[in-house]
Amino acid sequence: MTGGKKTKIIKEIIVNVDKCTGCRSCEMACSAFHSVPKYSSLNPARARIRVFMDETKDLYVPIRAGDYTQAECNGRNRYTIAGKEYSQCTFCPASCPSRDYFKEPDSGLPLKCDMCESVPPLEEPMCVQACKFDALTYMEREEVIPEEEIQRGEMEAGIASLIHKYGAKSVRDAVARATKR
Repeated sequence: MTGGKKTKIIKEIIVNVDKCTGCRSCEMACSAFHSVPKYSSLNPARARIRVFMDETKDLYVPIRAGDYTQAECNGRNRYTIAGKEYSQCTFCPASCPSRDYFKEPDSGLPLKCDMCESVPPLEEPMCVQACKFDALTYMEREEVIPEEEIQRGEMEAGIASLIHKYGAKSVRDAVARATKR
């Protein structure tokens, strides 16, 4: 807590594209960490990080898996880097219906970077540990939680407690009755 305000820790992986060589060691480390059992295989299709490669322009961009989206986005922005045009999809971290990036190869379920959460916790995610060129760096920072988020969290905790005690159907029915008034 800072000055009486509630705070949360934000975990970030910072990407420096000027240092990325396209070695893909981050993909291998991520896929090994997330294999079952852990470290039993290497399959970059299971990695939560992908290195976009354009060898002709000597451009390598590590992209971490973000949130799942049920539909393609409408944005078709174009980016010009070193004189070459790229689509918005090239650098998008989302798992979406229009491409196979960031989907589990066997089930098709979306993948999302989880910062290699484990027990005991790692000092930094596997992709950062594997990057020998410092293109990926890990950083934690403290951020003040907005009052609305605290209230929403308290409300969700209360609802979860009610569901645990009375069951989801009873809580839904009670909310339905209360909102009809």
